Amino acid sequence: MNVIQSFPYQLYLVISEADCKGKGRNFLDVAEQSILGGVDIIQLREKNTSDQDFLEKAIRLKEITDKYGIPLIINDNTFVAKEIDAFGIHVGNNDVQPSVLRENSFQNKMIGYSIEYLEQLESQETIVSDYLGISPVFRTDTKTDTVTEWGLEGLMKIRKLTDKPLVAIGNIHLKNAKAVMDAGADCIAVVSEICSAENPQKAAFNLKNEINK
Repeated sequence: MNVIQSFPYQLYLVISEADCKGKGRNFLDVAEQSILGGVDIIQLREKNTSDQDFLEKAIRLKEITDKYGIPLIINDNTFVAKEIDAFGIHVGNNDVQPSVLRENSFQNKMIGYSIEYLEQLESQETIVSDYLGISPVFRTDTKTDTVTEWGLEGLMKIRKLTDKPLVAIGNIHLKNAKAVMDAGADCIAVVSEICSAENPQKAAFNLKNEINK
């Protein structure tokens, strides 16, 4: 069973060093600015790097998230998540299953699980997860290995079928954030909307303000 009793997060930043390099920024600076702007939870996603490099980045990022009391989620890397005592881990269909994580070193950690098919909502993996990643709501260049583009209608359908907290991700920005929340998301996750912004703090502030209207 899931162990997190509440999910009080509305704005979720998914960040990597590469996502911030386009603007010539240090991802740690972007993370801190985003927190000051209103980000509630951060996931570090480093896909094309060694475990050691991922770990070093995670250690530095956790210093910042701990400073502000912000939960840090590690994407798909159990080694890094355990080494830094992360708040939780997020996995997809091709990663370690949530049920396996629960049975091992993640009994008391938050587990997020990405949904690509409606049938997954009835699975044991969904049952033991703390929140569901609905990915992507809209197609995005930052994540191309997904199956279903849910759209607002798909999100509304999922909302009717589960009480799990829903984290929506995929080409969500200031102009559609409120619509995504109104469709049933508990939280929106963004990458480029903050990482590529001229002012990450302002971008986060504007997003948080929009979804709280």
